[in-house]
Amino acid sequence: MGKLGLRLRDASRSGVYRVTRSDEVVEAARETGLRLEIVPFAAKPALLKNIAAALAFPDWFGQNWDALEDCLTDLSWSSAAGHVLLFDGARVGDDFGVLVDVLTSSAEYWASRGKPFFAVFIDATAALPLPELFRQA
Repeated sequence: MGKLGLRLRDASRSGVYRVTRSDEVVEAARETGLRLEIVPFAAKPALLKNIAAALAFPDWFGQNWDALEDCLTDLSWSSAAGHVLLFDGARVGDDFGVLVDVLTSSAEYWASRGKPFFAVFIDATAALPLPELFRQA
């Protein structure tokens, strides 16, 4: 397993990051056995539906930010060893800021329980105000 795979297996490194391309993340996530989902970024209603579909949220999901955080910090219906969410097409704005806050809180929750949780934004221009997941070759 490569360095990125080891990083993704390390729950203490869970968080919200950016990458300029997704291929290495996809490969590393598959090597680790973590659940990988690619989520198209959109305005809030579609974004929440995209995340819910990607993670197979239960019917009780309330389609709002609080319900998103509730589901992301539950995931009892998922038997995955951890999660990697790849967000494609994100733009800075209100929805982006709130989503990052929810994802950060969720990553901290899972890190404290020893389970990897990574939200990674594909950002070809490296413009999003997020730390890099790793230095790509």
